[in-house]
Amino acid sequence: MKSLPKNWITEGTIDFEYKKYQLLSYLKASGESFQSLKLYPPLADLVDHHQNLADLKSSAESVRALFPKRITKIDLKTGNLDYSEVFGDNEVIKEIHEIADYARPKIKEKIEEGVEIFEFINSKIEFEPVGILPIYRREGYVLLTRETRPEISVFRFKSSLIEHAGDRFRSISIWLIKTPKKTIFQTMEQIKLSLIKEIKELPNPATWRIHSEYDVPLQETLLPISKRLILRTVAEEEN
Repeated sequence: MKSLPKNWITEGTIDFEYKKYQLLSYLKASGESFQSLKLYPPLADLVDHHQNLADLKSSAESVRALFPKRITKIDLKTGNLDYSEVFGDNEVIKEIHEIADYARPKIKEKIEEGVEIFEFINSKIEFEPVGILPIYRREGYVLLTRETRPEISVFRFKSSLIEHAGDRFRSISIWLIKTPKKTIFQTMEQIKLSLIKEIKELPNPATWRIHSEYDVPLQETLLPISKRLILRTVAEEEN
């Protein structure tokens, strides 16, 4: 999918019509991904861009800091330097704010489109434990199925706490183990039992079945939604 650089407003040619073309091209590509039910990474990128624009708009100083400064005076006694802004409060900065004012509602509208699709797909997903859930739920298995697909995607997951800049947040790693075919003779409980026999390090694994009524893309949509569902259950365990 066509991407948009993080600092797209201040990179390259700062011209309203050019930036408008750049933005609309990006939003068109995001919309095409949504129409194909591919929500990620476009939806997360849009949210990041919207937040960056909000931060840019809230502080004029953050805009000025992006531009170079020219030394205008050197105090030989103190060693202090005086600077003047190369662009200052001129038409360039005004142009940047006009671009931001134009872009924010456009990006917000596209985010709302993605969220609406996300909520619809999420409402059509069944999420249930396979067997009895153990107290420890930070690692285990996910059995993903889609209505019209013949296979079962068996994933293993592990959730961890990460500290960054004084903040703590929970992440999740998930990887594919195998994709057995669906059969009328093989239940989810039987798959779980076979996993316990094959992987001895998880004798009592937390296991969930996640089933999508629609044949949505696995990597771009179903798997990200599944991660959110699992993280929610892990958070409930900790509360």
